[in-house]
Amino acid sequence: MALPAAADADVDEYDYESLPPNFSLLQNMAAGAFAGIAEHTVMYPIDAVKTRMQILNPNTTVAYSGVLRSTYQMAAGEGFFSLWRGMSSVIVGAGPAHAVYFATYEAVKHAMGGNQAGVHHPLAAATSGAAATIASDAFMNPFDVIKQRMQIQDSSKMYRSMVDCAKYIYRNEGLGAFYLSYPTTLSMTVPFTALQFLAYESLSTTLNPTKKYDPVTHCLAGAVAGGFAAGLTTPMDVIKTILQTKGTSSDPAVQNINSFADGCRLLYQREGFRGFFKGVRPRIVTTMPSTAICWSAYEFSKAYFIRRNDRQ
Repeated sequence: MALPAAADADVDEYDYESLPPNFSLLQNMAAGAFAGIAEHTVMYPIDAVKTRMQILNPNTTVAYSGVLRSTYQMAAGEGFFSLWRGMSSVIVGAGPAHAVYFATYEAVKHAMGGNQAGVHHPLAAATSGAAATIASDAFMNPFDVIKQRMQIQDSSKMYRSMVDCAKYIYRNEGLGAFYLSYPTTLSMTVPFTALQFLAYESLSTTLNPTKKYDPVTHCLAGAVAGGFAAGLTTPMDVIKTILQTKGTSSDPAVQNINSFADGCRLLYQREGFRGFFKGVRPRIVTTMPSTAICWSAYEFSKAYFIRRNDRQ
């Protein structure tokens, strides 16, 4: 949608959510890439703590429980920078994956009529979110496997770098190891993203019915939506972590897990129902600010490109 005759009109004088024709796919992907990198890097140490808490019977005598206690244990026992080990994999993968994510989201939402100003489209929001995560996870899953392998205790003794870790996994477990957790990942991320986008669009429409650019609304809606979705999908996240780190375990039962159902059975046998919510607190603590950062960065980038294009 083009600006009115006044060339210097402010970005919030038009329907911000309805992407104008001069907002290119490349710009949308650039905004998504920026949002993805910002989201994952800021809260990465807490994500590392979550991984330590979710591993089933890790080969260590250290018990990780509580966000602050576990953070201290990692920093004191392995050095402060161990909290960021594996972040290179996220940086390399998150940019392209989120570019695909947001490009798919905008395309599907537009096709389903979700960009109409003043009208709430929950089905369009949920469907576009699910489609976006299926596309992006296909790209991101191998990088996530590498990240979690490098987050385990004493991983520095096994892998010198992201590339070294990837070579080790491929050499010892084959290409399938990078995608063993993909079905489980989708079982988590599809409902997570659908719930997140549904909650985000609902809150955004309620707090900002005109759909003008409003950073406070985007930040608040993103945080609440992310925390809500993260809490509900924690059980699938626990199984995903078990599948992605099973190659580092010396436990035969863990090594023989090859599916979501296998992981559920073993986890329930070992730790009962409570085991499915291991790491729920750091997951929510990580997701709320990271989702707020992601949406704020994306909406800021989108508004910047729209303003620049219209001035040109």
